[in-house]
Amino acid sequence: MRKMTTEVVVAGAGPTGLMLANELALAGVDTSVLERMHERTGLSKALNLQPRTAEVLDLRGLLPRAKDRSFATVADGHFAVIPVCYAGWDTRHPYQLGIPQAEVEAALEERLAEQGVRVRRGHELTSFTQDADGVTITAGELQIRAKYLVACDGGRSTIRKALNMRFEGIEGQGHGVAADVRFKRTPPGVPTQWRSTTNMVTSQSPGKFIGVIPLNEPNLYRISFGDRLNRPENLRAKVTDNEVRDAVTERFGPEAEIEEIRWASRFSDDSRLAEHYRVGRIFLAGDAAHTHFPAGGQGLNLGIQDAMNLGWKLAATLHNHAAPNLLDTYEAERRPVAQKVLDNVAAQNALIPTTPNQRALRALFRDLTALPEVQHHLSGMISGLAITYRTEDPHPAAGTRLPDLLLPNGDHASSLFHKGKWVLLTKTPEAQPHTEVVVAELPELPWPDLTRVLIRPDGYVANTTGETKTWLT
Repeated sequence: MRKMTTEVVVAGAGPTGLMLANELALAGVDTSVLERMHERTGLSKALNLQPRTAEVLDLRGLLPRAKDRSFATVADGHFAVIPVCYAGWDTRHPYQLGIPQAEVEAALEERLAEQGVRVRRGHELTSFTQDADGVTITAGELQIRAKYLVACDGGRSTIRKALNMRFEGIEGQGHGVAADVRFKRTPPGVPTQWRSTTNMVTSQSPGKFIGVIPLNEPNLYRISFGDRLNRPENLRAKVTDNEVRDAVTERFGPEAEIEEIRWASRFSDDSRLAEHYRVGRIFLAGDAAHTHFPAGGQGLNLGIQDAMNLGWKLAATLHNHAAPNLLDTYEAERRPVAQKVLDNVAAQNALIPTTPNQRALRALFRDLTALPEVQHHLSGMISGLAITYRTEDPHPAAGTRLPDLLLPNGDHASSLFHKGKWVLLTKTPEAQPHTEVVVAELPELPWPDLTRVLIRPDGYVANTTGETKTWLT
């Protein structure tokens, strides 16, 4: 048994785990990332970054890497496959970025390596125990002693199960399949570039659906199809080529010839949420904490934002900068966000008609989405731009995300957060209130009635007084 020590072990090298590891490494936290797979799959899987996730990556200077690896800029999102635009939100990123999950992982792992952290592949966490001072983790012949362990090991999380954590929610009755398919030639009427969610999904019969998204190669498409009313006996059963070919034929006719099926995976319409996000020195993040039907393209984004929230809090605690109970705010803030996502996914599923009554409801809802106020509400929900955290500060700005802001030197305010520090925006000359705080003097603030505002490392307003004592020591 080979033994080692570290401050944080991150179990899982998907987008959530890699984002968290980057946050910790940026703060100088000794971090080890364990991944059971020997190499990245390279499978596209999730395909988008929502506007708030683009902002989060921009805060750390990571967005250019993602854009370099992206294949599309999508002008809108969707709610129950009804397009919703991102207009009206104060953001430089009112779009979805079309990028395969594999490319998100590659960009994050590249930055992680630059920070001197490598992913320990082929190391599956097999057991762990925790005590008052830390966690002892076993991964094959490797034994690691750490201060904290974070489970980013997916919807079937080994760590969550070992904690006997309840993972309750809605057991669906249908299923879906996602597959990357290359045609011999593009089927008639199918777009060759992904620019909108309009007409992305069609329904051939009650309960059944099929969606088509052009990817980053000629004639290569993401085909998503399924049945909301029926599911196979074994949801883990391998997707057969005939299943994919039958779905394509039903949608495009027999003239649509498939040259290659790159990969195919089955998913359920279950929705589940972990009872807690923390047990002592062990945390859950990403799909280990929440799973849902992929309605609106929210899952990967939810996990990356979990990581952003937890990372700076762990770092502050390990560096003895954190106020008491700071780590408890991770569950208090992020679990309600996940619950709202599960709720909006359930609402979207209810708007996919299987009966005449549901068709009437959907028609009425579609009319309502034409109202600007409804569009704004739905787009804020799907994009993550509407997320607000509770604070004791009564000002309406408290707990909201920092809007787009230009600095006197012409840079955007996001550049102030590249090192993962707190930021004090002030209209008056100020001394640095804390070693972890960057002071930015501005002629005007986004809120005319305020003279100083403290912004957290994840870009949310901590308070409108500029005081650090409730957060940092």
